[in-house]
Amino acid sequence: MAISVAMPQMGESVVEGTVERWLVSEGDRVSKDQVLCEITTEKVDAEVVAPEAGVVTKLLVAQGTTVPVGTELATLDAAGGAARADDAPAEKPAPARAKAAPAAGEKPAAAPAEKPAPAAASAPASAPKATPVARRMAEERGIDPGAIAGSGVGGRVTKADVAALAAPGAAPTPSSAPAGAAAPAAPGTLGEFLAHLRVPTHRIAPEDNVIPFTAVRRRIAEHMVVSKVVSPHVGTVAEVDLVKLAKLRDRTKKDFERAHGFGLTYLPFAAAATVRALRDFPRMNSAVVGDAIVERAGIHIGVAVETERGLLVPVVKNADRLSLVGLAEAINDLAKRARERTIGADDLTGGTFTLSNPGREGNLYGFAVINQPQVGILRMGEVKKRPIVVESAGDDTIAIHPMMYLALSYDHRIIDGVTGNSFLYRVGKYLEAAEFEL
Repeated sequence: MAISVAMPQMGESVVEGTVERWLVSEGDRVSKDQVLCEITTEKVDAEVVAPEAGVVTKLLVAQGTTVPVGTELATLDAAGGAARADDAPAEKPAPARAKAAPAAGEKPAAAPAEKPAPAAASAPASAPKATPVARRMAEERGIDPGAIAGSGVGGRVTKADVAALAAPGAAPTPSSAPAGAAAPAAPGTLGEFLAHLRVPTHRIAPEDNVIPFTAVRRRIAEHMVVSKVVSPHVGTVAEVDLVKLAKLRDRTKKDFERAHGFGLTYLPFAAAATVRALRDFPRMNSAVVGDAIVERAGIHIGVAVETERGLLVPVVKNADRLSLVGLAEAINDLAKRARERTIGADDLTGGTFTLSNPGREGNLYGFAVINQPQVGILRMGEVKKRPIVVESAGDDTIAIHPMMYLALSYDHRIIDGVTGNSFLYRVGKYLEAAEFEL
C-alpha cells in the first residue's frame, strides 16, 4: 500500500516550508514515527515522521527546496514490496544548485534521465520567489519582489533583502529607477550590502572548531540584522526597589509551588507590570506599517526563552486578560514546550511587546534587540541586594534592599524619549508597589 507524506501545516499563518535535511534515502526501511526529514519555516523547525512502517519508495522534494503546505514530500510502501533495503539504493536528492557550464571545447557529461519535478514543488514562473513575510514587507513598502535579487536558498527573496533595500540610502529597485538610468552602484540585498562594507572575516585554521549555522540560528541572525537596519534603537535604564515585592514573593512562593507545581519567579510579576503599563502607554504596543502608526488592540507578550537550538520567543496571547497566576502558568507552559521542542508555530507569532529575562548570574543590565515588527523590548537585570538611601519620617537612612535594573530598548521612529522613559518609569512603579493578587 502506497503512503503519501506531505509538508505539514505548521501553524495558521504558515503557508510553506523548506526541506532542510533528508535523514533517509530511497530504498530505506523505516519504522512508524521514524524521522524522515527536518523542515524549517519562518516561524519554527519541525520533523516529519513516517506515518507507518515501510520502505521509502520516492523522495520528491530536494534538500533546500521550499514548497507549499500540503505538497507531497515522499512516498512509502507499507508492504515493502516496491523496494528493498538490499536493492541498489537511489541517490539522495541533492540541494538545488546551478550547474557549472562545460569548458570551451569540452562536451557536457551525459546525465541520467531525470523525472520532472512535481508541479507542487516549484512555484509558477510568473510568481516571484519570496518568503511570505518578504512579500508582505515588499507590498507595504511599494517594492516589487520580482525586482529584488534574493539571497535565500535558491535565490529566494528574504525579509532581510527587503529590509536592506527599504533602508534609508538603499539603492532603488530596477522597477522604480528612471528609464535609461545607469545601474546603481549600491548593493541591493543584505548579503551584497555586507560584502560591500568589506567586513573582516576570520581565516579558518585547521585546529578551529567550525559549527555550521542551524536553521534556527540563521533566522535569529537574519532577524537581528533586519531589526538593527530597520529600527533606530534607543536604550534607557531604570533602577527598581523590589523590597515590597520580595516580601510578597517570600510569603507566597511555597504555597504557590505546592498548588501549581512550579516555582514563583519575578518574571510573571514583571509581565503583569508590563501589561499594566502598556495599557497606560498604547504607543509602546504599536507597530509601524508604511507611513502609519498602528496601535494594536490586543496585548500579546512575547517572553524570550533560551533553548538548546537557540533563542525562541513564545507569545502569551491576550496577556491583559490574565491574572498574575494565569500569566505565570502561561509563561511556564510556553517555556517548557519551547525547550521540549513541542511548541507550535502559532505560539511563536503575534507578539506586540517582548520581555527578556537572561538569567541571574552576571546580568546587571543590558539592551536587547527589538523583536520586529514590535517597537520595544524590556530586559530584566539580576536582582541583587544593595545599600540604598531611604527616606523615613523626613530623615535619610541607609538600608539594604533587593534592587533590579530594567532596560528598555525602543524604536525611535515612533517612540520619543518622554514616552519611552515614562513607560519604563511606570513599569518600575507597578513593581515597587507590589499590588498583585496571588
